[in-house]
This record gives sequence, structure tokens and C-alpha cells, in this order.
Amino acid sequence: MEQSRPRIYHLLGNLLTFHAFPEETGNKCTIVEIKTAPGAGAPPNHHAGEDESFFVLDGEFEFLVNEETRRVSAGEFVKVPDGAVHAFTCTGQSAGRLLCINAPGEMHDTFFTEAGEAMPDGTSEIPVPDGPPDIPAIMAVANRIGMTILTPDKAPA
Repeated sequence: MEQSRPRIYHLLGNLLTFHAFPEETGNKCTIVEIKTAPGAGAPPNHHAGEDESFFVLDGEFEFLVNEETRRVSAGEFVKVPDGAVHAFTCTGQSAGRLLCINAPGEMHDTFFTEAGEAMPDGTSEIPVPDGPPDIPAIMAVANRIGMTILTPDKAPA
């Protein structure tokens, strides 16, 4: 199968490897492996119309789903209800890995590929950023596709 676009992206300390884009699943889902640096993750966010599930492949994470905080490790599953405020942080001493399934997946496909930095095929290590992330650009992509990233003053404690 011919590849027409990159499959690996870096965003906020996460190395995102697309195992399936929506167009490869009959527009049913996106399947992404996320390798997350210690202390990194996803900020509190919410979105309607896209289911999100995580399976922990390696490492230790703390997930926030609505008002509940949960510590999870390899072999555990986290389901984010549609529209729920959620976030995650890698809490281990080394990078953790998640399998993330978004359905139908188009929103996350667009967010990860447009807000993230495309990486060469075969990239397996999380790159060290050469500066702070471009938060206004990330927020602009999120806002355009209907995802709300909560600023620290609006995030759950």
C-alpha cells in the first residue's frame, strides 16, 4: 500500500504513530500508538461526537475523566465518554505507551497531524523539543475542529 502522508508525529512530549487512519477503517476509527515522555501527556480537553478509548501497553499513567482521577498501568483500559473532560500524564520514571482508539477518528486524525510535527518513518524515540510548544497554533487547530482544550484556570483541580 502506498503511503501518501506521514504516519508518525510529535506533539507535546508524545510520539504518535498511526496504525490506521479513518480512511483505512471505512471511516470508523483512528488507531494511534502514543509513546509519552515522563511528565508529558494530554492537557484537559473535551469534544463531542468522537469516542475515545485508551489501552495501556507499557508504563504508568494518571488519567482524569470528568472529576475522577485514576492511576493505571500496563494492561488496563480507560474509556472516555463522549464529551467528557479528560487528560492523561505519564507518571512513570520512563516513557509509557498507550493504544488510543478514536471513533470515528477524523477529529483526532486532523488534530494530531495538523497540530503535531511530522517525523520521519521509523522514528521511535520522543524528540527533545527545541523550544516551547506553539500553544496558540495548537489551540487554533483544536478550536477549528470542535475540540476544547481547557486553560489551567478552567481545568478541574
